[in-house]
Amino acid sequence: MTTNRPDAERVVITGIGLCSPIGNTIDEVSEALREKRHGIATMSEWDEIDRLGTRLAGPVPSVHRKLFARKAVRTMGRVAILSVFATDSAIADAGLDEELLASGRVGLAHGSTHGSSAATAEFCQTIFEHGRSLKGVQGSLYLKFMSHTTAANLAMHYKIRGRVITTCSACVSSSQAIGYAYEAVRSGKQEVMVAGGAEELHFTHAGVFDVMYATSTKYNERPELSPRPFDANRDGLVVGEGAATVILESLERAKARDAHIYGEILGYGTNCDGMHVTRPSWEGMAGAMKLALEDSGVAIDTLGYINAHGTATDAGDIAESKATQHVLGESLPISSTKSYTGHTLGACGGIEAIFCLAMLRDDFLPPTRNLEEVDERCAPLNYITGDAVQAHVDRIVTNNFAFGGINTSLVLGRV
Repeated sequence: MTTNRPDAERVVITGIGLCSPIGNTIDEVSEALREKRHGIATMSEWDEIDRLGTRLAGPVPSVHRKLFARKAVRTMGRVAILSVFATDSAIADAGLDEELLASGRVGLAHGSTHGSSAATAEFCQTIFEHGRSLKGVQGSLYLKFMSHTTAANLAMHYKIRGRVITTCSACVSSSQAIGYAYEAVRSGKQEVMVAGGAEELHFTHAGVFDVMYATSTKYNERPELSPRPFDANRDGLVVGEGAATVILESLERAKARDAHIYGEILGYGTNCDGMHVTRPSWEGMAGAMKLALEDSGVAIDTLGYINAHGTATDAGDIAESKATQHVLGESLPISSTKSYTGHTLGACGGIEAIFCLAMLRDDFLPPTRNLEEVDERCAPLNYITGDAVQAHVDRIVTNNFAFGGINTSLVLGRV
């Protein structure tokens, strides 16, 4: 049983595309996770930013604006360019043609924490350099930093005429996009959905968390030692960038066209803590996991792994571990892949979903890098440490949580 709604479509993933600090294909990220290769770097260019404590980030080194025709990306900042890179790969992987994309039978759900921060900075700097004047402001700048820039630009780029769902919900932007896309296909509202999220790297992203004392600062000269999710010696998160897109369609449709199927979305849950903008609630996190399990109709003892949100913040790790213990128990293997990429913010849910598909395909579970001594304040879970574990699992839970108390949980499985 894959859903408690007998009239619902089963929804599968038939195309994937991504760019991340540890690779831009499923093969590259699978190898990196199995070999414990990380993408964390010291950002020496941030030395000029006054009072910025952290110097660590997870950049994507090989995706640049020059990869695309200038006319095609004139309204795109880096965040949208990363999303196009990932979506190009996903569409090609799934074998979707231009006629289908423009037919109205294909929809789009995509988001980011916000638009291009570099474009926002340029817009503001131009105004204030001229004494609060609009002189010299480019008309395309707003299109680069508007909150739904990834969704809008992708819709125009691929001429998508179906429903467009824009998710601008911080660190659950892409996981909510995948969840909403799953619901659209399951209910028959759209035949195919293009879903995911993106984030560009900018010093202001690090600065947002830095002024909250939530970034890693002790390991600026030793980037390989941070972040440290659930570890007693963690000192905060590391920001990253990237993008991920998945193609969703019904199992019946995928089989009819003999498509390659990476996995099935078995369940999705999302809710809100309704308590505090930045302080996480373990009860809210637990509620999202329960909703996903109820939606999937699967039993806990059939799950094989939990991909944790695991940002390496003090309050976040403790609350998440308690919520996980409360809903899923203490025996399921769990790790945080943010220890490899840093926190890719609006892209993390999509990137981590693809990481989970790699685990299902290649029969392994990655450890949490740098987890040497579990914080005694964290719940006693089955944390994977050391090396990757060879394991054949059929079902995975992947969780993400965001400012505003917004929580998501996805249950993924083999078909």
